[in-house]
Amino acid sequence: MLVAVDHVQLAAPPGAEDALRAYYVDVLGMTEIPKPPGLAARGGCWFRAAAVQLHVGVEEGFRPAKKAHPGLRVTGIEAFAARLQALGAPVTWDDNLPGHLRFYSEDPVGNRLEFLERVRPSGRGG
Repeated sequence: MLVAVDHVQLAAPPGAEDALRAYYVDVLGMTEIPKPPGLAARGGCWFRAAAVQLHVGVEEGFRPAKKAHPGLRVTGIEAFAARLQALGAPVTWDDNLPGHLRFYSEDPVGNRLEFLERVRPSGRGG
């Protein structure tokens, strides 16, 4: 039986690791976690924040997906969006999901990311 998502795998072109680290660690506030030695030789990098893990693997001929994306729950979404914008990341708000505040952004290689927070009855996140 399925009990949880262990991680989400994204892709990136060869040589993008430094840009990915700058984004996922410095912009999103995640922590890089070491890849097992048998996988480290393949390139890419893995990141964690709380129970969320994102693995970014190297893919020859990489093209970012235009629709596919992980949906990441956050707290304090408005401040989080302001942080991303201040650090140069794009933020596109979308109000089409009832009961949520949410926006989309992209990592440095064009992977689409969704950030969302449930809305309390007062209309604020939480």
